Amino acid sequence: MTEQFTDNGGRGPAEHNVRDQIVDAAMQHFAHYGYEKTTVSDLARAIGFSKAYIYKFFESKQAIGEVICANRLAMIMQRVEAAISEAPGAAEQLRRLFRTLSTTGSELFFHDRKLYDIAAVASRDRWPSAQAHEERLLNLIHQILRQGREAGEFERKTPADEAAEAIYRVIKPYASPVLLQYNLDEAEAASVQLAALVLRSLAP
Repeated sequence: MTEQFTDNGGRGPAEHNVRDQIVDAAMQHFAHYGYEKTTVSDLARAIGFSKAYIYKFFESKQAIGEVICANRLAMIMQRVEAAISEAPGAAEQLRRLFRTLSTTGSELFFHDRKLYDIAAVASRDRWPSAQAHEERLLNLIHQILRQGREAGEFERKTPADEAAEAIYRVIKPYASPVLLQYNLDEAEAASVQLAALVLRSLAP
């Protein structure tokens, strides 16, 4: 297979297509066999590329997993942002945040169990994609808090950083893949109850 480069030395369309092809094939392979049980050699055989050729595009199996994990976590954030975008007020945004994180994570667990394993490994091993996801969630909570305080929905005595961190810790068992697998049976009901508890604590 030939490689193509842009005039400035960057990767051309052909290389991007190969990267996408490797990621798509790896996602199917991980979905069937699981991330931790798969080696780069297994992927090379399944895709029909040499192991050395795959290493030209990804330095490790984790690098491939990072792309897949980042894409899945981005899907979760898109659903969260869509759910809260038209919420009538900060309180409802928080309710939808809790509910959507729990629901989307549970769906991923049940319908794509082997792919969920990638997210669990990423969370457990603190992959950059998982840390970036946590940072986005924390920033979103900060944003909701700020809007709620400006609108008079939430109290203003607690330092914003402290309040946002506390809310994140409350929701983490239903937002973290590692923890969610132990809370699936109660996830839907818990997300409603915990959101109500948080909102009572934020009342002015």
